[in-house]
Amino acid sequence: MAHDVIQESAVDAPTILERTVINVSPSVALDRYQYSGSYHGIIHSHLDAVDCHIMSDGKGYNGVSMDEIKAAGGCPRGSINALKDGIVTRGVLFDATLLPGKATAQGWSEPGTAIHREDLEALEKMERVKVSPGDVILLYTGRWKRRAALGPWPNTTGFAGYHADVSYFIKERGVSFIGGDGPNDVSPSGLPQSVGLGLHQLALVAMGVSIFDNLDFERVAEQAKRLNRYEFLFMAAPLRIEKGMGSPLNPLAIF
Repeated sequence: MAHDVIQESAVDAPTILERTVINVSPSVALDRYQYSGSYHGIIHSHLDAVDCHIMSDGKGYNGVSMDEIKAAGGCPRGSINALKDGIVTRGVLFDATLLPGKATAQGWSEPGTAIHREDLEALEKMERVKVSPGDVILLYTGRWKRRAALGPWPNTTGFAGYHADVSYFIKERGVSFIGGDGPNDVSPSGLPQSVGLGLHQLALVAMGVSIFDNLDFERVAEQAKRLNRYEFLFMAAPLRIEKGMGSPLNPLAIF
């Protein structure tokens, strides 16, 4: 469920993977991977560390402070390595394109389309699924389908995604992780600019719910529609990076 790692600069890809061939010989070929900037952001598929990536008033989940992070040279606790043994749970795909008025005829939600708590409750009925404690919920908006058809668009145009009021749903249902095919927070959010990423703050900082950003659900959505089944076994494992604030990864949906 990861998108192919972006290797070419685009208006929505300020950082890319730089893949360099460093040796080709009769016996071996070697290359090197490095990001031109952070893998965090709106283009690369990744998982956020729970304690240190997003903060509110200088503190992340469990009270990890900016000063602690600076002193440790990374995330002192609750880093991505807290999930080094992997994540195995039930995944639930919420297909926003099934909601009346939330998608175009081409099959995607336009930038700025907000998916609210009541939309998830409506999708539960439409998809005949019920979110339970420990689940990961995944929001399909057709972001990559739109990009393939129309090309990349500036970040300022926005993205379809969860409204901050989805935090009530996350808390009440005991959701363990959330994910989306974009940066998760709807943009523009309609919230004061000072709030920033409202759902990121509520999920990560307030509830300790980690976030998968920029996944690719095109094949999963197609399979879910074909089988008329929107739940599956979800598996993901981040890179084992001590003090890391997140990790690129490729989650799997197993029907």
